[in-house]
Amino acid sequence: MAAARSALASAGRAANEAVSFVVFVLLDALEVLLCGVYKVADYVAEGAWRPCYCSSSAEAAAPGKIVVSERGGSKVVSVLSNTKVHLEDISDTLYTRPSVLSSTAATSPPSSSYSSRCGGTVRASASAVTVHSAIVQILRGKAGDGEHKPYPSPRWSDCHCANCNPADTDRLFVHVEGPPDGGAAEEDVLFIHGFISSSGFWTETVLPHVSREARARRRLFAVDLLGFGRSPKPADSLYTLREHVEMIERSVIERYKVGPFHIVAHSLGSILALALAVKYPAAVRSITLVAPPYFPVPKGETGTQHVLRAVAPRRVWPAIAFGASVACWYEHLGRTVSILLCKNHRLWELAFRVFTLYRVRTYLMDGFFCHTHIASWHTLHNIICGSAGKIEQCLEVVRDQLTCGVTIYHGSDDELLPVSCSYAVQSKIPRASVKVIDGRDHVTIVVRRQKELARELEEIWDTKRT
Repeated sequence: MAAARSALASAGRAANEAVSFVVFVLLDALEVLLCGVYKVADYVAEGAWRPCYCSSSAEAAAPGKIVVSERGGSKVVSVLSNTKVHLEDISDTLYTRPSVLSSTAATSPPSSSYSSRCGGTVRASASAVTVHSAIVQILRGKAGDGEHKPYPSPRWSDCHCANCNPADTDRLFVHVEGPPDGGAAEEDVLFIHGFISSSGFWTETVLPHVSREARARRRLFAVDLLGFGRSPKPADSLYTLREHVEMIERSVIERYKVGPFHIVAHSLGSILALALAVKYPAAVRSITLVAPPYFPVPKGETGTQHVLRAVAPRRVWPAIAFGASVACWYEHLGRTVSILLCKNHRLWELAFRVFTLYRVRTYLMDGFFCHTHIASWHTLHNIICGSAGKIEQCLEVVRDQLTCGVTIYHGSDDELLPVSCSYAVQSKIPRASVKVIDGRDHVTIVVRRQKELARELEEIWDTKRT
């Protein structure tokens, strides 16, 4: 029986690989076709040609227009002196995504003329600087150089509803719950959601089950990250780790004068949680990570490309891996999905409510649909893939310089991020506690055990108090 099961499993894997090869070769061809379609559509709708990342085009910059400088060991690109981007914040996976056929023909991804060896997005010499045209277009439009038409926000392919386009574009949407009696809080808790989600992931699950006793001593904050939910979705942002962290600082920590605080983060939010902990080591009381996307990079491999292949293996099964692969590898196909779902999210939500006779809450749909393609595309690459090296440094700082407790939850049935991700975090922070929950996946690790998780979080918060 064991031999038969093993043979059946091997046959299933072989079939999955064969079908996946055919499917993704076809998707590669479709991506080329959609590239041309969207170039024409953008020109008709916005009056300008918009470069994309599927090409290897670059722009040579005249002196004074694009400047590469060194600041604290970090290379910075400046456009018209008022718009800057740190090169290490930009992931090369934005523009180095080899097709299935080219990956099969080569043992490693082909090098790009804008590879990480040249600073990620820029090649500089004594006489010239070249930057990927898609990034130049965003920076010049943001700087208002008069020669490049800025991206409209929202774009024609984005939703134009009030929830997706808030009036306040300088700060994130923040859900705040203070002590019930109106008293002063002793400490705060910051909840950070994951990729293509929103604050509703926490406010509709865990927060309602936090006890009155725990609330009496704390303020609870849940944010919609930049580009998601009811937060601003600027079309001229590159959605880097630096931008996300700065927006959380401005919208929560500085605005509400946050003192000592705990962090609870899911999936992609775990990277932001670690970055915040490193920035505020004296203030952080505990760190709770749920399904963190940490993939240790083997020696000799490019970290960004390794994470891209780990998160998006280009397989049709399991379904969540197929979805991740489409989102990561195909810029224009992902935009098509965004137009169908996100631009028309109000219609989908209404149809779902009618179909379920208004018996099922739609907060997960709200988070999944309320974002723009520019936000999801750049966040996915610049944070999940692009933070491969940064997360290593953050983990080392948390291990060596912070004394707070670290607790990690992971579902045993998580098909998107394997349990090994959490154990890899523990290998970097030995004092971290890993709790694997049987029968739970990437979402149900929270959604179907919110009462238990709320109780466990209170124990974590009170442990530090004690």
